[in-house]
Amino acid sequence: MYNSEFCEVSYNEEYNIAFVKWKKFCSFEDYRKPLLYALEIIKSHDKCCYAADTRSGFENHPDDTKWVAEYFIPEAVKAGCGYIYFIIDKENSLKEELEGQEQDSSDKIEFRYIYDLREIAVNR
Repeated sequence: MYNSEFCEVSYNEEYNIAFVKWKKFCSFEDYRKPLLYALEIIKSHDKCCYAADTRSGFENHPDDTKWVAEYFIPEAVKAGCGYIYFIIDKENSLKEELEGQEQDSSDKIEFRYIYDLREIAVNR
């Protein structure tokens, strides 16, 4: 497990996902290091997907958004990741940031917006 003041990253065996729970805004190395950890989880589990709980603090710096599109997503796809799940609040308060990520990479991977981790079981 990876744990910092910005997020927690763990492997969820039940759903076969690298799970990132964001706590507050971060950028550059503080943002990328946990995603690199999540990428290692994805690489070490067959058909492992990525899920991020965005309800408590997720925003992207434009340079990080570019890094996700150009590095993280291609590497995750190459490792067998087929879905990216964003756990959102009912108001989807981070709609613009999340849709920006999807817009940059929807031709490579499928994005799903869910309200609870348990929805992953019915969204694959």
